[in-house]
Amino acid sequence: MKLTADWLSAPGTQAVLDAIETGGHRAWFVGGCVRNGLLGLDVSDIDITTDARPDRVVELAEAAGIKAVPTGLDHGTVTLVAAHTPYEVTTLRRDVSTDGRRATVAFTERLEEDAHRRDFTMNALYATRDGTVIDPTGAGRADLRAGRLRFIGDAHDRIAEDYLRILRFFRFHAWYADPMGGLDPAGLAACADMASGINGLSKERIGAEMTKLLAARDPAPAVAAMAQSGVLSQTLPGADARLLPVLVEVEGGLTPDPIRRLAVLGGDDVAGHLRLSRADAARLGCLRQGMGGVTPAGELGYRNGLTTARDILLLRAAMLETPVSAADIDAARIGAEAVFPVRAADLMPDHKGPQLGRELARLEALWIASGFAMSKEALLS
Repeated sequence: MKLTADWLSAPGTQAVLDAIETGGHRAWFVGGCVRNGLLGLDVSDIDITTDARPDRVVELAEAAGIKAVPTGLDHGTVTLVAAHTPYEVTTLRRDVSTDGRRATVAFTERLEEDAHRRDFTMNALYATRDGTVIDPTGAGRADLRAGRLRFIGDAHDRIAEDYLRILRFFRFHAWYADPMGGLDPAGLAACADMASGINGLSKERIGAEMTKLLAARDPAPAVAAMAQSGVLSQTLPGADARLLPVLVEVEGGLTPDPIRRLAVLGGDDVAGHLRLSRADAARLGCLRQGMGGVTPAGELGYRNGLTTARDILLLRAAMLETPVSAADIDAARIGAEAVFPVRAADLMPDHKGPQLGRELARLEALWIASGFAMSKEALLS
């Protein structure tokens, strides 16, 4: 099996490999770039592993005029920036000890040792600079072809090394596994057995994984399995996965939106459990409030903008298990484009202070009720 991709021959890629190999060392592509490349999917990050030690990587890069950023020297990682592209270069390594959140590693020169410390077989594929694929576990290529997600070796052992792998199991299944094939029974059982380990992870790491999971085209089967195995309640207490597949169906061809999907899952203090940004937390709160309200579609568009109004309408449709109304979407669009024609100055000096605010609100309500049709003159009269 050979990998073919434009990024393999990109000037930056070749410069990084030349720098390492000129120093007498070997380098391989690894992980997501190989997996996605073989699947014909976009590659956003190019990871490289090498038998050169981190300080040697820095030395060789600087000698070649490549910027080196020591992003994780303790774990063997240096980020090289060539042709304005970052390349994460990590020395081959093996785990010495781990506490379920972070590992103490030792460097190695054996590709097999490096592969067996990774999470899933499809993520332990390597490629040489000419695209020749290397499969040290002996199962990665077959699993990738079959859309089968499996832990490397014993699933309990892999999870004990990093409990985030529980969430990654569901996330990678949503993105890369055959949706008709079901989750690997051994992996699912291990996730269920060790779900309490999620409590020891940082909220930022949990939030990042959940966001990536919910950005998949159809995360509903994976999230349903999370619920059945007890993982969802550990991750998002109070969340309910039953309406997620309905929302995915109602969304149609819309771009997947993790915040919209979080809104339909619900739960207790979702923003806090996932450490959402202020903007995402505010939007989630708006969607949750709107989906449970009765504000008409036009007013939703006027007060929230078309995107948020549309999302609220989608969530309401999912709750009712009906398609979203095209008429409601049109009304929301009209409301989003409408501009209230009356300003405070138009009511002064006849109205002042709190009375001025009340009169503006009264006229705005009349204008909205008219379908945004009343003119300024009609309102002021």
